[in-house]
Amino acid sequence: MEQLNVTSLNTLAMINMETGLIVLLIVLVLFGGSKIPQLMRGVGKGISEFQEGIKEGKNSIRAGLDESKSE
Repeated sequence: MEQLNVTSLNTLAMINMETGLIVLLIVLVLFGGSKIPQLMRGVGKGISEFQEGIKEGKNSIRAGLDESKSE
């Protein structure tokens, strides 16, 4: 397997940055400046709910493991 050198990592980072800028530009064109805060608010709520679900899942798994250890 080939090892990545610093130059190739820098190239990958530039490609990702360029891609991100293009996506932001497309979002701005599609939704306009006034809809972006609403869109980001919805994304933030979605991320929060996802993280809460992960915590609940971890707690459920831990409770199950603790229950099985006590038996």
